[in-house]
Amino acid sequence: MKLRIEIDVAKCMGQGQCNYWAPATFSLGDDGIAQVTGDNANTDSEESIVLGAQGCPTRAISVWRENERLV
Repeated sequence: MKLRIEIDVAKCMGQGQCNYWAPATFSLGDDGIAQVTGDNANTDSEESIVLGAQGCPTRAISVWRENERLV
């Protein structure tokens, strides 16, 4: 099942933990802010995506499966 990923760009400080855990899902833009790559196809495993979001030191990333917030 496809996950919905939201990034609060005002909170992101560009540490890259999301990209470390889920490099096919997250990247850092030219401005150093996290972004979801591609069309949010979630090619990383759900576990990796959740770990990437949990690793965010500022909690800028939320991950949803339908109406359930995972992170």
